Amino acid sequence: MDKLHLVKIGGNIIEQPAALSSFLRDFAELKGPKILVHGGGKEATGLANKLNIPVRMVDGRRITDKTNLELITMVYAGKLNKSLVAQLQAFSCDALGLSGTDANAYQAKKRAVGDIDYGYVGDLTVINTAFFKKILSQNISPICCAVSHDGQGQLLNINADTIAAGIAKALSSSYHVTLSYCFEKKGVLQDIEDEQSVIPKINLKKYQELKTKGIIAQGMLPKLQNCFEALDQGVQEIRIGGPELLSKKSYYTKIYK
Repeated sequence: MDKLHLVKIGGNIIEQPAALSSFLRDFAELKGPKILVHGGGKEATGLANKLNIPVRMVDGRRITDKTNLELITMVYAGKLNKSLVAQLQAFSCDALGLSGTDANAYQAKKRAVGDIDYGYVGDLTVINTAFFKKILSQNISPICCAVSHDGQGQLLNINADTIAAGIAKALSSSYHVTLSYCFEKKGVLQDIEDEQSVIPKINLKKYQELKTKGIIAQGMLPKLQNCFEALDQGVQEIRIGGPELLSKKSYYTKIYK
């Protein structure tokens, strides 16, 4: 079974040109098939502030009204996505920028209104595995942004961590998948103020313990939940760490059953 690297990069790294360039070089040098999923919430929020567009967040999730949907589509599927593709081409990595709408790569349904109305936010329903396998077989690396659609013409905002986990799960029966979440910290931290307090390994029992004690920061909770769901559905290896994770120049946290 071929190995597949599926990497999600966070918005804070994207905002740092030197760190981003180093990360993209490491990604380009990965051997074999690879997929990159990117966020971009920080840049979207910055642009919204410049345009005086209100931004609402609940538990780290963006409330996406029509105006914010237009903005994130421009930022995620436009500027950021094509910028990443261009930089990867400069590192001799043949890349293809995608949203979920392109070739119906990943489809979603609008999240039902419960205690919170998230607006035009979607939950993944379908991954076009045949499309991804075809692209990967041609030595092309898909670069996926956090915009998708419902199959009825409506664009939707989707959490990038969820997209990464969803694609990883869908392809885990065809590849040995290593799913890496790269963000500004070196891993999951025991102490959010201490960059050196990386927790080397976390299983479900340890996760529940850290969650109960309030050690895990709020923004890390949905990321770890995605990790354990991915492990349950066939993903073979999951790592969380800093931008140096791909070159193994840094500590990281391994997520396991």
